[in-house]
Amino acid sequence: MRTSRSLPLLAALSILLTACASKTIPPEDYSGFLSDYSQLTQKQLPSGQAVLSWVSPDLDISHYTGVYIEPSQLYPWVLPTGRGPQATLSAVTGYYDAALKRELGKVMNVVAAPGPGTLIVRPAIVSLSASTQGLRFYEYLPVTLLAAGVSTAAGIRDQDSEISTEIAVIDATDQQVVAQVVRKGTGLTLENDSQIMTLDDFKWVLDGWALDMRREYLSSRH
Repeated sequence: MRTSRSLPLLAALSILLTACASKTIPPEDYSGFLSDYSQLTQKQLPSGQAVLSWVSPDLDISHYTGVYIEPSQLYPWVLPTGRGPQATLSAVTGYYDAALKRELGKVMNVVAAPGPGTLIVRPAIVSLSASTQGLRFYEYLPVTLLAAGVSTAAGIRDQDSEISTEIAVIDATDQQVVAQVVRKGTGLTLENDSQIMTLDDFKWVLDGWALDMRREYLSSRH
């Protein structure tokens, strides 16, 4: 009897582990912004975040004295919606640019135009959306499972705000891609399926992405 009683718990744990899988972007969700996704591999950053990235084995960061950060794009079909209006999209890209300049400016000279000895950072926001939160462990218990399902159907269940980016780093002299990054982040929790997303929901994600880029630059110098 002890074994039979444990089966529902084991099934619940299995579902929970699946729900907590890595937040990296699957290949079917690549936007097409990058020229080549074939060499991307998963990497765990010191911040604990998982990203898909590639760095050219020929890259010598010491050859570069400056960085030019292109205005981030909305690519390819990140269009205004009722929950993600144009004001939010514009605020997100503007804040992303400022965060990248702030963090990379601490370790490199941020220049107004690309030139010799310059890296070009070309960022894009490739998705901004919301999804219903996965069930928490205690909600897999039989008594609460039905109630959780009703909340989801009614649209009153908490939702995750989600955002994804793809970044190409380019040698300004020969226009060769020297690094690429694809990553996804979860912003602040939304109360329901009608709450409008704002920049404040994503600020900490954008700050974290920029900080990780600075840290990766520093680690590449050693």
